[in-house]
Amino acid sequence: MTLHDYLNTLRGKRVAVTGIGVSNQPLLKLLLDAGIDVTACDKKSRDALGPLGDELEAAGCKLRLGPDYLEGLDQDVIFRTPGLHPRFLEEAAARGSEITSEMEVFFQVCPCPILGVTGSDGKTTTTTIIARLLEAAGYTVHLGGNIGRPLLSEADTIRPEDWAVVELSSFQLLDMDRSPHIAVVTNLAPNHLDVHTDMDEYVRAKANLLVHQTGADRAVCNWDNEITRGLSAQTAGRVSYFTANSEQPPAAGCYLREGAIWYRDASGQRSVLPLSDILLPGAHNVENYMAAICAVQGLVPDETIRRFARTFGGVEHRIELVRERRGVRWYNDSIASSPSRTIAGLRSFPEKVILIAGGKDKGISYAPLGPVVNDHVKLLILCGATEQAIREAVRTADNYQGLEILTAADYPEAVRLADERSGAGDVVILSPASTSFDRFRNFEERGRVFKDLVAALPE
Repeated sequence: MTLHDYLNTLRGKRVAVTGIGVSNQPLLKLLLDAGIDVTACDKKSRDALGPLGDELEAAGCKLRLGPDYLEGLDQDVIFRTPGLHPRFLEEAAARGSEITSEMEVFFQVCPCPILGVTGSDGKTTTTTIIARLLEAAGYTVHLGGNIGRPLLSEADTIRPEDWAVVELSSFQLLDMDRSPHIAVVTNLAPNHLDVHTDMDEYVRAKANLLVHQTGADRAVCNWDNEITRGLSAQTAGRVSYFTANSEQPPAAGCYLREGAIWYRDASGQRSVLPLSDILLPGAHNVENYMAAICAVQGLVPDETIRRFARTFGGVEHRIELVRERRGVRWYNDSIASSPSRTIAGLRSFPEKVILIAGGKDKGISYAPLGPVVNDHVKLLILCGATEQAIREAVRTADNYQGLEILTAADYPEAVRLADERSGAGDVVILSPASTSFDRFRNFEERGRVFKDLVAALPE
């Protein structure tokens, strides 16, 4: 089915789109341009929409706004925005509405192979590495999903020989009934439990990346992560694994040996990438490269991988070097919205760091973070709603030996304290271990605010 074919199936039907955020605006334009009867639903008020509301109404879109925007929906087709749990549309489904999503339809109409990446941590960096490697090997790549741009409206411009590389969140995967041709699961740990019903639902959502694969498809899973290793049994595709364990390399996949990433399959084993060639810091980025190497086997030459790794400096807000000033290196790791992500960031540095952390709680235990902070942090600066939870995790850990903990009222004070207490050779890292929603719209805004404050420090 092409995108044109799909739009034809909507003619004469009433369609609703939940959420009028940036990610859904291309979808709204696509549907309106095709002459579809569209209602845009959002909890914002008409005044809050401003010119965008005027633009949508001028294009023939109906608006359903305010706190009750989901009540009584009965359109023939309802596009669920990723952040909206399907349970909020159960009544509409019971009334006969078909519930779908921009990504679900993209999987139906995309004319080229799809490579999908999910996981609790590392998925954006891994997705980016894979996309850039394919581009370096000469492929035209369409990068989207939870990273990049929505791809459905561009489906008619995609050629069969291209690649679509998509990062998929648990929210996007919740009700997906198709899986990509190559599926990569970086790792799984408790995450987003403030939205998901429980951990089982979170894992089931991630499993949708694999369960609809056929024998012609491929899956890449983290052997060292018990949950992802278990999920690999749910795919009909060929599975390769990546592991940091050099003693027991997988029958197919990547492992570490003699200071390099090696790849092994039925044809033999070979060294692909020396660890010294990887510009990104941290053991977790070695894992990201192993996942990517497994994914692009047969598509990207080893020498292309090596050339890329020597120059790739990472993705914004992910252990991003912001500035080196007076011998102090400042890093922005605003993407770290969970304890496991902050743990990975702290383990990236051989020296003890000054850590700025805290934000909004999302229902995850901070207990695992405490021992790692005590081992890897020389000064902890807390700012945000999770201040007390993180402080308690650090102080109740068995290895607590009086780590100094400061409280900052806001980010300007946190940066000022870190600047006053740091000296040549120190590392200061923002790695919140919490979501940004207590103070910011998203982790990107949080990271940009931090970067601006660091950039404003006098020479």
